[in-house]
Amino acid sequence: MMWALYIFTGLVVLAAVLYLMGNYTFWLPFRGAGLPRIVMLHQVTPHTAASGMNMPPQKFEQLLQYLVKKGSVFCFVSELEQYQHQKNVVALSFDDGFMDNYQYAYPLLKKYGAKATIFLATQIEGIEKLTAEQIVEMAESGVVEFGAHTQHHVNLLKLSDDEAYREMQLSRQDVQALTGDCPSFAYPFGRFNERHQQMARQIGFKNAVSTRKKIEAYSAENQFNLPRVSTHGAMNALQMRIALAKGRYKL
Repeated sequence: MMWALYIFTGLVVLAAVLYLMGNYTFWLPFRGAGLPRIVMLHQVTPHTAASGMNMPPQKFEQLLQYLVKKGSVFCFVSELEQYQHQKNVVALSFDDGFMDNYQYAYPLLKKYGAKATIFLATQIEGIEKLTAEQIVEMAESGVVEFGAHTQHHVNLLKLSDDEAYREMQLSRQDVQALTGDCPSFAYPFGRFNERHQQMARQIGFKNAVSTRKKIEAYSAENQFNLPRVSTHGAMNALQMRIALAKGRYKL
């Protein structure tokens, strides 16, 4: 009967391995502490279900606690170049400009001494967005930097080059009018091509982030196509750690 026990034990172990392989990205290589983590977020609110778009405040605080405990060095996206030779660098980034960034994320950033970059789609419709007064307050705090995300949150690939350039340029001007500066850009939906990267450079941005789920060194080659660490509001503590170690999670 011992053979039956061995077979049963083997099947249990195999099932456990398959479960872990299916729910955790263990197969991806670990990325060294010398590579920056640019974390991609959107909403931080308790009023919407946890999702790829929303990390509830409690979960966001857990993320900050973990990063602080690790001795992370927080910087703005625009500062990544000057932190190239430092370890444990983290640049938190929020897309779109949701009001809950002010209501729930901002107090936690101040509590833990963490910096973040918020990419504003300055004329986006269909969301409860940050007010001009909130943007100014956050920018003056030294905790939040604002970048651009086009005016209307458009897919640049669906626009002519002139239209795309105008969306990018005017969104930068909108942010500059509120905060005095707008050093970085985020491509809406992660949709862009080489021409859009050149536009970002010509308009005057220092760098630009994409939605590529990866961790890699900051360089002239990826300066306008920076990857980010993907997150999900329902990820557990282990999945959160794996995402920060490897660049992406799996639920």
